[in-house]
Amino acid sequence: MTTKSETHIHILGICGSFMGGLAVIAKQAGFKVTGCDEGVYPPMSLQLESMGIDLVEGWGVDQLALEPDLYVIGNVVSRGNPLMEEILDRNLPYTSGPQWLYQSVLATKWVLAVAGTHGKTTTTAMLATILDSAGLNPSFLVGGVPVDFGFSSRLTESNFFVIEADEYDTAFFDKRSKFLHYHPRTLILNNLEYDHADIFPNLEAIETQFHHLIRTVPNSGAIIINQTSEALNRMIQRGCWSEIIPYGVTEHWAHQSTDSGDRVDILNNLQLQGTYKPEFFGGHNLDNALAALLAAQHCGVPIEIGLRALENFCGVRRRLELRGEVNNIKVYDDFAHHPTAIQSTIMAVKQREPEARILAVFEPRSNSMKMGHHNESLPASLDTADLVYCYTAGLDWHATELFSPLGDKVSLFDDISMMIRTIVNSALPGDFILIMSNGGFQNIHEKVIELLGSKVN
Repeated sequence: MTTKSETHIHILGICGSFMGGLAVIAKQAGFKVTGCDEGVYPPMSLQLESMGIDLVEGWGVDQLALEPDLYVIGNVVSRGNPLMEEILDRNLPYTSGPQWLYQSVLATKWVLAVAGTHGKTTTTAMLATILDSAGLNPSFLVGGVPVDFGFSSRLTESNFFVIEADEYDTAFFDKRSKFLHYHPRTLILNNLEYDHADIFPNLEAIETQFHHLIRTVPNSGAIIINQTSEALNRMIQRGCWSEIIPYGVTEHWAHQSTDSGDRVDILNNLQLQGTYKPEFFGGHNLDNALAALLAAQHCGVPIEIGLRALENFCGVRRRLELRGEVNNIKVYDDFAHHPTAIQSTIMAVKQREPEARILAVFEPRSNSMKMGHHNESLPASLDTADLVYCYTAGLDWHATELFSPLGDKVSLFDDISMMIRTIVNSALPGDFILIMSNGGFQNIHEKVIELLGSKVN
């Protein structure tokens, strides 16, 4: 019988946030792990190499000489990929990342999954932090890097595994959402809106995938659901076989700021359950925190212990992360790439710093954005900002016409260098430069900070 230490898996698409996290977990579980990807670059490449995971650049068929026991396929791989075509031609064993994760790790764990259009990464990190503070030492896989841990995934001996549950498809040969492989006992449903226009024709199609997820939760499990979401409420009406723990409305679990405004009360049916003073800000993050508290409570963690953990929660990189400050000009980085997330992020900063000007810097990079599926709500989502700078290269629609309702406050650029110079020349002491993209955005954050520094000097 082959042992884990003798079993070799080769991961195609290893540098994605999910597959990279999976690779670390496989290594910690005792498997021999190698992988390949196109554009192998830091920080994921460095994280994997530090774990002793050998990386190959590209999709060359010479990788078959590694002779792994199993190929684990990421959803970045499609038909026509030369390595994948050779794997198929030779009838070599392969599986998807989510399927491998369930069969090799999750099947023996109490899985706590966090699903929804927005807030998955932050909520997952919050939940892992709470369980860790309670001494439960959870395993986790997050789609970002929680500052409290410094890495995106880990495997422990704990019975609990916290995972960010993405609705994107599993692989080219399995078009179900990834989260259908996880079989959670505790499930958070944060919200549900239309996204991923490249794979879902409409919101109803996404609701169907979410309802398939509902069907995998056991009767003894629990679903923590945000009742302010019409789509989630509609979806749950299709049928539910598990305990429902609703939040977001006053007759159930809710949060409210204290009269002084510096603390937050947690209420259940208007009865005070606890209070805390979070370092993070924004109403959306208070929703995320409440969901994490309730999921942890389902595992036996008292609300009070969860609140104390959240007071020390340091956030997730690229989620309203302060990247630098020059001459009292703060530069923030955020992963927002959907109109609702963009508006929530801007409003969070406005509520925290009502006197500050917000310079919103945005890259419409997601497939849905590039295809124009969010055009109807995109201008309004940016309207609260004082100045807007939008990078327009590669779009399938005309930005000038779309953003005309914003008037003189918006500036459009297809040249990143010109964009950076304009932002820096406009910035004044006390401003917040809020950079939003779900990609690297050509390292604009560091370039803005560097140019601000040279302007001061």
